[in-house]
Amino acid sequence: MLSAGRTGASAELLGVGGGAMDMTVAYLKERKQFGQLIGSFQALQHRAAHLYSEMEVARAAVLKAQQLLDAGDERASDAVSVAKAMTGLATTLAVQEGIQMHGGIGMTDEYDIGFYMKRARVLAELFGDTNFHADALAQAVGY
Repeated sequence: MLSAGRTGASAELLGVGGGAMDMTVAYLKERKQFGQLIGSFQALQHRAAHLYSEMEVARAAVLKAQQLLDAGDERASDAVSVAKAMTGLATTLAVQEGIQMHGGIGMTDEYDIGFYMKRARVLAELFGDTNFHADALAQAVGY
């Protein structure tokens, strides 16, 4: 039951991170600075690309955990820990980058990016945080 809850929290974290990423990319496409869309700045493009790749790795981890859990595989517990740790890291990155790329307005209630940050924080701690699951995996292999 705990593994199912952790997998559900991981899936929700994935959704929160994806929502934050989508909101940030949309903002990059509409906000102008120095007469140009800020999404045209290479540094922000690199950060957005990095965020996308981290979210995709987390998505793959969640899907694998769900598959193994559904199949009743003995490796499901480890896969669930990987998924919870990966989605915690990726979603934290998504909301931090979202706040940063929105600038000062990202910390106001005028934009919803702050709500993603709050939900991500709760989910990251639910059923064990990233460090808890990384430690569980390390102990499972003898560290």
